[in-house]
Amino acid sequence: MTPDAPSLDTLHVLARRIRRYSILSTTRAGSGHPSSSISATELMTALFFTALRYDFTDPKRLDNDRFVLSKGHAAPVLYATWAAAGLISEADLLSLRQIDSIYEGHPTPRIPWIDVATGSLGQGLPNAVGMAAFLKNVAQTSARVWVLCGDGEMAEGSNWEAAPVAAEQGLSNLTAIIDVNRLEQSIATRIGWDMDRYATQFEVFGWETLVIDGQDLPACVRAMAHASHGGGSKPLAILARTQKGAGVSFMADKDNWHGKPMDQAQSDRALAELGTDDAKIIGKIAKPTGTPRRAPHIEHGLTPQPPPSYPADKTIATRKAFGDSLKRLGDANPSVMVLDADVKNSTYTDLFEKAHPDRFVQCFIAEQAMVGLAAGAGAIGAVPWVATFAAFLSRAYDQIRMAALSSSNLKVCGSHAGVSIGEDGASQMGLEDLAMFRAIHGSTVVYPADPYATCALIDELSAMHGVAYLRATRAATPVLYSATEKFPIGGSKTLRQGSSDVCVVVAAGITLHESLKAYDLLRAEGIAITVVDAYSVKPIDAEGLRKAAAAAGQRILVVEDHWREGGLGDAVLEVFSESGNVRIRKIAVTELPHSGKPEELLDLYGLSARRIAEAVRAFVK
Repeated sequence: MTPDAPSLDTLHVLARRIRRYSILSTTRAGSGHPSSSISATELMTALFFTALRYDFTDPKRLDNDRFVLSKGHAAPVLYATWAAAGLISEADLLSLRQIDSIYEGHPTPRIPWIDVATGSLGQGLPNAVGMAAFLKNVAQTSARVWVLCGDGEMAEGSNWEAAPVAAEQGLSNLTAIIDVNRLEQSIATRIGWDMDRYATQFEVFGWETLVIDGQDLPACVRAMAHASHGGGSKPLAILARTQKGAGVSFMADKDNWHGKPMDQAQSDRALAELGTDDAKIIGKIAKPTGTPRRAPHIEHGLTPQPPPSYPADKTIATRKAFGDSLKRLGDANPSVMVLDADVKNSTYTDLFEKAHPDRFVQCFIAEQAMVGLAAGAGAIGAVPWVATFAAFLSRAYDQIRMAALSSSNLKVCGSHAGVSIGEDGASQMGLEDLAMFRAIHGSTVVYPADPYATCALIDELSAMHGVAYLRATRAATPVLYSATEKFPIGGSKTLRQGSSDVCVVVAAGITLHESLKAYDLLRAEGIAITVVDAYSVKPIDAEGLRKAAAAAGQRILVVEDHWREGGLGDAVLEVFSESGNVRIRKIAVTELPHSGKPEELLDLYGLSARRIAEAVRAFVK
């Protein structure tokens, strides 16, 4: 221990208080996880009072250490640790799980000292890897990242997707503490107390390991000191053998205690076993030294250069413009990170990698890890962009959902969406992505149709905080706009409109180009339509759509390369849900698609210019 560190006697007092507080708060709440909390008591005591460096008055400091409670159900032990440090009152602690309390059953960023919401197991470690990568390789601070994981959640594949990335990134500033208490909710864990097996698993992924008795407080203190001052080049896993319910005779290593609070009589008995507390002793948590630093953002004046020039007579894929924009965004903003899952030469994120290799993270084919890392980095100051084929984002949906619960900054590009990708077939055709992201609380969803719209929307999304999704088209398509065109979030563009229009065709991305072709086909027949580019899917331009419908016979036809459920069509329907005089029809993919040429598939599923024109004729009759 350092000279100013508390004595072991003091630490024992604090550990006893943390254990008592964990029991008191869950008993008062009548729910919670006391057994999972008190197994980690010595680990938390050693970490917070001898190793952690954190300024609780300034949580956004880049030189703060970061702590992630991956086993989020053990929130009582975290709150109890804060209470033992005098950071929250006993009344705060005893408000656990009450409707008007920020001290919820699983921690969330409603508490300013919490960076990421946890509780969906297997995500804290990927989040911590992203934080450590940002702090070491981007912000270049000496801050450490600590993550406390349960042994049960080590069955989650997302952990083992993230573990090798931590080693490959050289994250010696990352320590994972595994609370190996042997028991999970309904059964014993897969490998119990086989500490050698845990060590082998981490070591094969390139980690240093340290096996300790997690109820031996001096051993815990030595382990934290080793993590802080070891000076190695690898991430460290502290594998702590513990007992679930440790310190309480009738609970320790006993089954059927997961998620069960003690009743009052049991609580009284447990507290009597633990003994009385010395209220005069207050834990002290050290602050980082030096001048606090902040992460720069685009909204703070770091403006990208104008987009490259895209010739009006050429066709350009929006995924190519996405890559161009990331590179220019990275040139302007040192907090921008890009994470890839082995598709960088399809999404063009390799353009960013070549320009800014220290801010590019290759996750290989591991989308859960990629999104989990980005959510962690985005929670503490990064502007992270991830990109993969839209279809593969479904496997990382829980990570996206938790990023929203964390109020994290997460930007996602899904390319190769819809049947228009062609011959690769249904497994590669993202057809549910708009619905997925529209359902995320507080999300923003856009679908640009040309390179200039793509560049403008990437700038818009990067300058705002939160979860955002940009859908990119695989095919090269015509340039529709100029470099000076503005694309505000929540807007739309009316590309064709006349005084005698009989229908509004609403489209985005690939179907916008087909709708413009349909406009020409119908005009030759004397049928006039309005064509709207609904590039902002969420929020959608409700006012603009209402005006367009009123001027075109109150008929709207929505065309989208997406399943019928949950996409652009449903976004339009919501606008007119209380307007009984507006007729709306949707053209979308309704059958299981298969391989074919893009133009064949667009026609087969009703999305080609010919089929859109047919649908308009039938509608206006």
